[in-house]
Amino acid sequence: MRGPTGPVADFRIVPGMSIAPNPDALPPTPPSEFAFINWVRGRTPQHPGVLVGPGDDTAVVDLTAAPTLVTTDMLLEGSCFVLAEAGPRRVGRKAMAVNLSDIAAMAGEPFAAVVSVGLPRKGGRALAEELYLGLREVADAFQTVIIGGDTNSWDGPLAISVTLLGRVVGERAVCRRGAEVGDWVMVTGPLGGSLLGKHLDFTPRIHEAMKLHLSVPLHAMIDVSDGLAADLHHICEESGCGAVLRAEAIPISDDARKLQDGRSPLEHALGDGEDFELVFAVAASVGRRLLEEQPIPNIRLHHIGEFVEKGLWLEENGQRRPLEPTGYVHLIE
Repeated sequence: MRGPTGPVADFRIVPGMSIAPNPDALPPTPPSEFAFINWVRGRTPQHPGVLVGPGDDTAVVDLTAAPTLVTTDMLLEGSCFVLAEAGPRRVGRKAMAVNLSDIAAMAGEPFAAVVSVGLPRKGGRALAEELYLGLREVADAFQTVIIGGDTNSWDGPLAISVTLLGRVVGERAVCRRGAEVGDWVMVTGPLGGSLLGKHLDFTPRIHEAMKLHLSVPLHAMIDVSDGLAADLHHICEESGCGAVLRAEAIPISDDARKLQDGRSPLEHALGDGEDFELVFAVAASVGRRLLEEQPIPNIRLHHIGEFVEKGLWLEENGQRRPLEPTGYVHLIE
């Protein structure tokens, strides 16, 4: 969140740590983006990888520890959330969490975020503070510091964009490419029905992904944001193979079973999206060990299919049929 040019505050400088403003030295500021920036700066914790945080023209971060992961996601009112129903704090929480989920998909470790918001002119300050508290709730849970961004106001609805930086864990990031024919398709939890609340309140699988990555060879991985069928199709495309899912093995959430809209619970599990569980590929021998040991606390790993030479298939009641990669897609004409 950019500050004005020139000196804007006294600083407490700790060598090797982030630079934080002294709230007592900040002069009174009339209602504006700068007043909000000062409010944020007074609440930004120090972080060993952040040398300059919010308030300057750019942040300064130390990226020497490991290769850096960079991801960004924009959430738009009316498309990604209904503000009147969700409330700004849950929206802020989701905006941070969807980016953390992308870092989890690479089995990485997040450390810094940049946030830009387009606020409505009326009531924007109170809205911004609640957004920030929601952002911080999730960021703090994963030792991620908000290092800056931009704050604008306009006559349109709320828009919020988060860019997240993370570090590669282990020898490499886990990508979508790398699945091999014969690998197992596995998933970290139940799917479907996220519209009933999970799409706002999920917990990114950061810790689970890192533990898996440091425990076993993960060949490929993705988070379920668009839908199981669509996201598994992305792995297949990048890996140059196909996959078959076994309908009876797919874990279906209780919320998917509650929905009464003419679609079956299985259809919801395959196509709803925004579950933010992880789908990953491992060798069959590794998959058997994971099923037996269940090494991740508080979740159950599921074996839901195998990677094959080509095509995307669903096997149900002993019959195999083509599976369309259905899921959410932003239409751009």
